[in-house]
Amino acid sequence: MNLNLFLLAVVDGLSYAGLLFLISLGLTLICGVFGVINVAHGSLYAIGGYSAASLVAWLMPHAPPTWMLVAALFVSSIVVGAALGALLERGLLRHFQDRDPVLQLLVTFGAFMVLEDVQRMVWGATPVNSGEIASRLGTSELLGVTFMNYQLVLVPSVALLAYGGLQFLLRHSVAGKQIVAIIHHREVATALGINAARVGTLTFALAGMLGALGGALSVPMTSFVPGLGAEMIVTSFAVIATAGLGQITGALVAAVLIGLARSMAVYTLPELEVVMPYLMMVLVLLIRPNGLFTVAAARRI
Repeated sequence: MNLNLFLLAVVDGLSYAGLLFLISLGLTLICGVFGVINVAHGSLYAIGGYSAASLVAWLMPHAPPTWMLVAALFVSSIVVGAALGALLERGLLRHFQDRDPVLQLLVTFGAFMVLEDVQRMVWGATPVNSGEIASRLGTSELLGVTFMNYQLVLVPSVALLAYGGLQFLLRHSVAGKQIVAIIHHREVATALGINAARVGTLTFALAGMLGALGGALSVPMTSFVPGLGAEMIVTSFAVIATAGLGQITGALVAAVLIGLARSMAVYTLPELEVVMPYLMMVLVLLIRPNGLFTVAAARRI
């Protein structure tokens, strides 16, 4: 691999890692607060992308690319993602809060299948893309290699801002501290007066916003078709399993490692592209069964 190919692989890997991290971040929050893997989170990613593409197509004749980008990202993520996330929690998962975890998983899978059909009904099976945004934002040259500004700067920057913003929220806001308290010990936090139901709704809304934001950032680089949400959610499972459940910084590191490994495989061993994230996950779990950044917890009696 020469220097040019290496640079292409690194930039592609970091860009993909940024998208993967945003989706995994929402999953990590839900796992920490509810202790359940939310399969329906993949549908929020897909609907966020479809919504952003529809909004961009409507705005295209009337607005410059920067405003189109801002509107598409924030409207699709904040409005669509947060609303759907809160609706899933209040209308569905709240009623299964104390049920068996396997039943909770099946419920989220059922919600995923329903939302998949909603996507087909609204947007059909034709591929949807908003590549005009990425092309209009121009290119930059790095060590003699030309990259799109969207991929080189914007996607990693948004992922890092989301990471920093979430860390600030959890450490310096009342709502964030309540989320952390619920994650550490739900029963004690509830006994101290924290409204667990309200925290659950907030967590799902925040997770939905992050998942939809990942979809909105993806649609200028990827054609959205039915089933794409399932692909991304499975890869996100590999990220949170590699990092360890509930590990925000760990999810960032694991997403970067998996993104770079996948990108290197694309340029050197394309036949391993699909399985590379899962190979890394298996190797990590064989050595550290609780993930890279988690230690075994003592059993509460």
